[in-house]
Amino acid sequence: MRVTRVRAFLRRLRLHRAWDGGVDRNDVVVVRVETDTGPTGTGFSWTPVVGGRAVEALVNADLAPLLEGRRAHPCLWEELHWSLREAGTSGLTLMALAGVDIALWDLAGKAANLPLAELIGRRRDRVAAYGSGVNLDRCLPDLLAQVRSWTEAGHHAVKIKVGSAETGRDLDRVAAVRDLVGPERLLMVDANQRWDVPGALRALGGLTEHDPLFVEEPLPAGDLAAHVRLRARTDVPFALGENLRTVEEFERYLDEGACDVVQPNVVRVGGITPFLRIAELAARRSVPVAPHLLPELSGQLALCLPRVAMVEDIDQGSFAALGALAAPSGVCIENGWLRADTAPGHGLVLAGPGEDPTG
Repeated sequence: MRVTRVRAFLRRLRLHRAWDGGVDRNDVVVVRVETDTGPTGTGFSWTPVVGGRAVEALVNADLAPLLEGRRAHPCLWEELHWSLREAGTSGLTLMALAGVDIALWDLAGKAANLPLAELIGRRRDRVAAYGSGVNLDRCLPDLLAQVRSWTEAGHHAVKIKVGSAETGRDLDRVAAVRDLVGPERLLMVDANQRWDVPGALRALGGLTEHDPLFVEEPLPAGDLAAHVRLRARTDVPFALGENLRTVEEFERYLDEGACDVVQPNVVRVGGITPFLRIAELAARRSVPVAPHLLPELSGQLALCLPRVAMVEDIDQGSFAALGALAAPSGVCIENGWLRADTAPGHGLVLAGPGEDPTG
């Protein structure tokens, strides 16, 4: 099975309600990898607001010529990554490579007539999901209504944003959410890199009484030394990874003990191939994985991982909610659990602008 054509299309998907900071859309770059034996693999890259056109151009101008005529297999990842090195070995190049890598895994599943989870090696039939939202700018009644919608949907764990200009606002909001969900449900908080070390210590000191399962991104993601210093001074576990990119970055954070729950984003790390390597690194250090966003794909991968915590069911953040799917994915979240029963490959039917979604 050889690649005959690679093409990428940008889809701009509007959010029903803007996220914090004025994020009003998510961009999805759909990647098609066609072959000489018939099957077409579908991949994608994803980004809120920034970089979608650059990713589309990298796939069409630089990755497509490298792939056409080659055997269609995910083992090409290292070679493709090396070929893009002059444009950088992280960031946009990894996001472009992710679209191709996901398409090649989709092809591998279709060629074997196996769903992606079976191709990789399913370890479990379901994985816990948690309710999540971009909600720091919501007033408290709106926040509580959002959290209530998650508990009414059956979620046993929820995550809310912190990192307000005034620590007291965060403490009041977390206390109110804890009162709403009760002591039996899990509660996590996400600072989205908004604190410095002194600010994080003040906030975490007050949040501890509400028993947070973890705090996500308390500090700027690239500052490993600061995370190590802060982790030594708090008992609240850290969840990190949505803004780490390379396998080597994840390895450094894990080895320094700065990461208690690892959160790779399958697109930002470069696709399924490096995602699985990061999961193995974490497993060898007894650290569970909680994939960042993209539940229709992340959930399938979570079913296969040696150590997994939960998957994120973010308000407005799934492909289904964004209107990106032309057919049901076979991935569903009900009563706080994600299950997957997909067609061969990953089962996601995505289409570029003006393209027949069944083509």
